[in-house]
Amino acid sequence: MAVPYGLSTTFYISLANGQSVTVIWGWVLLSLLSTAIAASLAEICSVYPTAGGVYYWAALLSTPRWAPIASWITGWLTLVGNWTVTLSINFGGAQLILSAISLWDEDFVANEWQTILMFWAVMLLCYLVNVFGSKYLDLINTVCIYWTAASIVVILVVLLVMSPSKRSGEFVFAHYDASASGWPVGWSFFVGLLQPAYVLTGYGMVAAMCEEVQSPEREVPKAIVLSVVAAGFTGLVYLIPILFVLPDVQTLLDVANGQPVGLIFKAATGSAGGGFGLLFLILGIWLFAGVGALTASSRCTYAFARDGAIPGSGLWSRVDKRFDVPLLALTLSAVVDCLLGLIYFGSSAAFSSFTGVATICLSTSYGLPILVSVVRGRKQLRHASFSLGRLGFAVNVTTLLWIVLAIFLFCMPTNLAGLDASSMNYASVVFAGFAAISIVWYFAWGRKHFSGPPILNSELAEQGVVGVVRGQSLDEEVRTKEASSKEGSESKAE
Repeated sequence: MAVPYGLSTTFYISLANGQSVTVIWGWVLLSLLSTAIAASLAEICSVYPTAGGVYYWAALLSTPRWAPIASWITGWLTLVGNWTVTLSINFGGAQLILSAISLWDEDFVANEWQTILMFWAVMLLCYLVNVFGSKYLDLINTVCIYWTAASIVVILVVLLVMSPSKRSGEFVFAHYDASASGWPVGWSFFVGLLQPAYVLTGYGMVAAMCEEVQSPEREVPKAIVLSVVAAGFTGLVYLIPILFVLPDVQTLLDVANGQPVGLIFKAATGSAGGGFGLLFLILGIWLFAGVGALTASSRCTYAFARDGAIPGSGLWSRVDKRFDVPLLALTLSAVVDCLLGLIYFGSSAAFSSFTGVATICLSTSYGLPILVSVVRGRKQLRHASFSLGRLGFAVNVTTLLWIVLAIFLFCMPTNLAGLDASSMNYASVVFAGFAAISIVWYFAWGRKHFSGPPILNSELAEQGVVGVVRGQSLDEEVRTKEASSKEGSESKAE
């Protein structure tokens, strides 16, 4: 969760829908709700500590009859969520890069072609890093942690020290103005929750650690919850200083491409160079996030294709021997995102659509295993090492109610002012399009051939878990194929 970057690119949403109250208290509210969702998933993870995450959990918690369809739906939601979160991260990055030009030339407004070409360029950069730098991805992730922490400290100090004027505490914590959104005053607050909901979506991926740590049934659930708590704290540390130095809000809302953070930095430092220096730190976080998101989406594509759940699975489940990566799955992920980016030609609000789809899909994928568990009376979680106890049912239902509300909320346009076909939120259209592909492929192939993730055929699925539930990871499959190939060669030589 690249918190400072995510908050920066979506800042216009909460500014238009309530300003300070939505920015601060919306973030606090979503941090609490996300912690509840994370705790619900952590409880499941403590019983089924598998790197397959929600895709496996939905199947393992279901009855044998419903396990395949539960994992199919969850898998597709996870896949589309990963594709669109990568899309939104890199599309926002492209807009942020172009917004830097306006720090010196205030009349510059990037047109559709310039935005799309920049988006394709950043996608290509992330793709090349994944192909040729795959051996260094762990190092990149480590550098990202230090870069993000240092960036927050630098931005906090520079803004508070250099800003010529400061807002009052009342403005920062109690000012509410939703007049710019066009929505009813109270409802606008909820529409503005897209910003924190979008930023707080990556915690489900922490389950991938299950095959890398000792005692994953205890350690990984803690990590899932703590990742949200840490993100919530990081967000407050980043947002509060920005609100204290916030310039005229209407000026920020008038920024043509919807990325006002560079202008905030410029106003606080008093120079275009100073503003760009702080913006550069955010762009660094974007690069780490963009590369990591494409890595995650390609691995998700590969894993789902390996189980035959995507049209053309035979292609996307291949591992390239030269680079030790699922190159075709990586290529598919990048191409899908590049094609979806073309929506910007028809909708100036495309970025809101991308963030909306990503948030809806990932939130719903987290909700399905929780829903299955609740429907079955939480029976499989009775002996969870990370137990929510008597509060479990209430916490689970609360999270499910929020996710249902979020589906409707984030299909709505973030701003009704001047709304027309070109500024409409097309999140529901993108969501429906992928749903149609999933449904058609299920009835054409999945209904007869898809039996769910491989773990359903193991004894662990029926016995409950005393260790790690292993889905075959990419690295394991590569080693298996290499060993098989070597044995085959030796047999022929004999």
